[in-house]
Amino acid sequence: MTDPEAKLYRKSSHQGADLYYIGPALMENCKALVIEATVTPANGTAEREAALAMVKKVARGKGKRQRITLGADKNYDTQEFLGALQGRKVTPHVAQNNTSRASSAMDGRTTRHEGSKVSQRIRKRVEEIFGWMKTVGNYRSPKYRGADREGWHFTLVAAAYNLVRMRNILRASPA
Repeated sequence: MTDPEAKLYRKSSHQGADLYYIGPALMENCKALVIEATVTPANGTAEREAALAMVKKVARGKGKRQRITLGADKNYDTQEFLGALQGRKVTPHVAQNNTSRASSAMDGRTTRHEGSKVSQRIRKRVEEIFGWMKTVGNYRSPKYRGADREGWHFTLVAAAYNLVRMRNILRASPA
């Protein structure tokens, strides 16, 4: 309640506004490891802005020729976000927002491919990461004041998740 950097944010129309930070994470699809995590003050576009910044970092490491894909939920189905991804040579595999208020910004060129359907199934695994962080990682509510300190805490919990995940992957692989 006393953090000056946190912003009032309403998670749903049935809830009141509270002080929040947004903690988006970028997950790699093969092993479900967190490859990028950040914390930003909450607002209506913070997740999309953070995703573009994280994708820029990841795409830079892949080289100029290799195209990457990004799976995301309905919140990312906007013309601005999808246009920005296309400018960065990122194929969006975004869940379509087919509500009565708005139509989807995704077109049939992307959604007709089998890779898009597979990505939509796999992207739900990112929720397992957030579930682990909240229960096992004790990251249900902010523990520190300030976005920098909270960002370090979020990154530390994400790294702990990766260590546990890697241990489980190594145990499951044949020796």
